[in-house]
Amino acid sequence: MADPKGFINTPRELPKRRPVDVRIKDWKEVYQEQEFSHLQKQAGRCMDCGIPFCHQGCPLGNLIPEWNDLIWRGEKPEAIDRLHATNNFPEFTGRLCPAPCETACVVAINAEAVTIKQVELRTIEEAFLEKRIVPLIPDRLTGKTVAVIGSGPAGLAAAQQLTRAGHTVAVYERADKIGGLLRYGIPEFKMEKSIVDRRLYQMEQEGTRFRTNVNVGKDITGSALRSKYDAVVVAIGATNWRDLNIPGREAKGVYQAMEYLPWGNKQALGELEATPEINAAGKNVVILGGGDTGADCLGTAIRQGAKSVTQIEIMPRPTQERPSNQPWPTYPMIYRVSSAHEEAGERVYSVSTQEFLKDKEGNLSGIKLIETKLIDGKFEPVADSEKIIPADLVFLALGFTGPEKTELLTQLEVDLDDRGNIARDESYATSADGVFVCGDAGRGQSLIVWAIAEGRSAASSVDKYLTGNTQLPFPIEPTARPLMV
Repeated sequence: MADPKGFINTPRELPKRRPVDVRIKDWKEVYQEQEFSHLQKQAGRCMDCGIPFCHQGCPLGNLIPEWNDLIWRGEKPEAIDRLHATNNFPEFTGRLCPAPCETACVVAINAEAVTIKQVELRTIEEAFLEKRIVPLIPDRLTGKTVAVIGSGPAGLAAAQQLTRAGHTVAVYERADKIGGLLRYGIPEFKMEKSIVDRRLYQMEQEGTRFRTNVNVGKDITGSALRSKYDAVVVAIGATNWRDLNIPGREAKGVYQAMEYLPWGNKQALGELEATPEINAAGKNVVILGGGDTGADCLGTAIRQGAKSVTQIEIMPRPTQERPSNQPWPTYPMIYRVSSAHEEAGERVYSVSTQEFLKDKEGNLSGIKLIETKLIDGKFEPVADSEKIIPADLVFLALGFTGPEKTELLTQLEVDLDDRGNIARDESYATSADGVFVCGDAGRGQSLIVWAIAEGRSAASSVDKYLTGNTQLPFPIEPTARPLMV
């Protein structure tokens, strides 16, 4: 156990965010660095309780009490070893995960949870700072080859595990750089892309090969890939975005969030010679969808200099406290304020969009809204509550409905389940021999921790398929569920 009285005597403390008027003028990450001694005190709040529910809250099964104790003692090399034992990329999860481990923390029953996510992040950052993150090159090669389609967190986790097991792994990505949504969907102010690049460098040194600008299914067929490699891992994500087919949808100025966010990232990295194709500067922006993707659009629009930003959600505003039907240790749907919400904009709840309005040239000019009430599980309009708000740009951040139904799936000869995801068994194997699936492509839209956990688990199954046995860990089965509702 760390500090026996830490959870009693030490209040929860997170790093401070940079002042709003400073951070909205650049694209750098929003958090200031916390003194390591302060972090140690936070790690000392861990109770090392008899039944660590944080393990159940985390799909990766992170050994949280162990590395909390090691950080409290200042044993940083041992701490990063325990963290890497279950998580290939703690620098990603430490920035991007919504931390279901913290809502499952025993301290959170009647107090504020241990700052697990921040301890995780600082542990890996200290390891990079001290140059402890080195390539783990396999002792021998198996002679087996694996193709991984998709370079998001699931694909990268599977690739790294399989490379370390001695297989020759090639990761195929249709975009011009590796990283998937980590690179093109996550704004720079949430995770700078240098964080992705330094991990990719380690993977390259270990032997993983990256093939960019290759659209599998078009540039090379799925069947050809199966013939070329001994196994194929499909990690293409759930990128089939949900649309809103209402009058005026064709107006110029209505975009999907993932049509917009990559332009913001290119702008942040100085990769554009001119202004972005989709640019919020000087415009009235409306974001439909109250989740993380909507908040990413919000922060991006603010940094581009939007005139106004309104984020709209059809659901009622969540409560500040846990709802009675979401008790500890489940992940509660409560009112949360991201860094972007602190910066500018208005959040509007319990409204439904009825129509996109446009001018004579077909440009978006506004949206028509109506208030709603949730009655018996259905959204009912409130009489005489219609209103129109100005809008030059609308971003749809309504989630995703599964993997894109391209020719790739037909070429690979994989079946789909009743939700439109790629069907798989308890070993992540699809209906096609030698083809496995992990992450959102098989699970549906989910969290980054699920993606990494599934990538690690699928790698174990692939290793066993290729060699007859495996020493790789198998964190979760596809049917597993965390303590989330």
